[in-house]
Amino acid sequence: MSTKQPNVLWIYGEDLSPDLGCYGTPAVKTPNIDRLASEGTRFTNAFVTCPVCSPSRSALITGTYQTHFDAHNHRSNRDKPLRSDMKLITDCFREAGYFTCNSPGPPYNRPGKTDFNFQREQPFDGIDWRECPEGQPFYAQINIPDTHRVFKPDPERPIPPENVELPPYYPDHPLIRKDWALYLESIQILDKKVGQILKRLDDEGLSDNTIIFFMSDHGRAHIRCKQFLYDGGIHIPLIVRWPGQVDAGAVSDALISGVDFAPTTLSLTGVEIPDFMQGQIFLGEGTASRNAIFAARDRCDGTDDRIRCIRTHRYKLIRNYHPERPYMQFNGYKKQQYPLWSLMPLLAANNELSPAQQHFAQQTRPPKELYDLEADPYEINNLAADSRYDTVRIELAAQLDAWITETGDMGEIPESSEVTTHWDENMAASFKQGMEKRGLSDDISDADYVAWWENHLLT
Repeated sequence: MSTKQPNVLWIYGEDLSPDLGCYGTPAVKTPNIDRLASEGTRFTNAFVTCPVCSPSRSALITGTYQTHFDAHNHRSNRDKPLRSDMKLITDCFREAGYFTCNSPGPPYNRPGKTDFNFQREQPFDGIDWRECPEGQPFYAQINIPDTHRVFKPDPERPIPPENVELPPYYPDHPLIRKDWALYLESIQILDKKVGQILKRLDDEGLSDNTIIFFMSDHGRAHIRCKQFLYDGGIHIPLIVRWPGQVDAGAVSDALISGVDFAPTTLSLTGVEIPDFMQGQIFLGEGTASRNAIFAARDRCDGTDDRIRCIRTHRYKLIRNYHPERPYMQFNGYKKQQYPLWSLMPLLAANNELSPAQQHFAQQTRPPKELYDLEADPYEINNLAADSRYDTVRIELAAQLDAWITETGDMGEIPESSEVTTHWDENMAASFKQGMEKRGLSDDISDADYVAWWENHLLT
């Protein structure tokens, strides 16, 4: 056992669900991440607290629910400093004598993504751990962007669309198969970069004394996933490797929340955990177990919404605070980037969707959704109105209410009209600009946009 203070490396894959070889996805090849899993502990029930980047990253870096400190609306409050009684995990490590850095990975020549919902100058000391003074431990983040749309194809190993397994809430359509295959190919590009990072640690003699967290900021960028509280939006991969200290080749089904990453990392390194952190330790000394995780979705871009959920090993309760609104209310990012966002309404109008697929295309939604995840892992059969599950629903609702109260959920406070107008206009302008770059109008019909996607992806 080394007596030297361990280094820490958080490797982020963006917009990434557990669609990896080591998690059982057959079409994708991820030998480097699989190796990492074989040398560390793989967690099968890790969930972030928000299904979009900036609120989730705000929670991850502080160990505190984004709803607690007004960081819950996507890309909000960037002109306001972090609350005075809070600090970042990088502050904790810096105070403990660590060098902190952040990059998007090889070739480590520019800053990596931060995307926090608060104003903070220089949250990191540098870009790469090569800048770290000799003998000083480092805390590094590497934010690999390739699994964020637009997806990066893998020319070395293209994935035939007919080989992918679509979830049953997606129509089996050539356009969607191709889009999903490209997502999996982007994971293979990510995996190659993870391999380069692991090789660098080996070459520099750092592997044995570096704690690695491999993770994501939220789930995959597909409909019903990113920006929503189904498992596709909040369930992420999590692998922790620390040779000789964390069990190798182990698999844990413990429930883990994104707010737990910071306090667990600090605990493993012996750095004091600030009192304000709301997460708990899931590895090493002081480990505590959860019986539930909680997640929240609020405004994303200019799309106003409020959704909360509680998830146990078996059940999930989702509370929709705006049941009068469709799931597919307009969002410029998704309309521009997701082929299915335009295809789904066309198929719905032609009665070509199954009941599981039709759910997301409805013009309204139920105020409550309850799913038995053991019997229904794709969250298709809503049991909220089934009297046989009244006890489960009432108990989960009480726990969710308690969490909202105990953590001081600020989602109950509406944003000002000035803020919402700003983001409405920002989303409209961004969407118009993005479509113009494609030579398209921002009022293009769904049929014409699907034709554009088919020409772009299938020819």
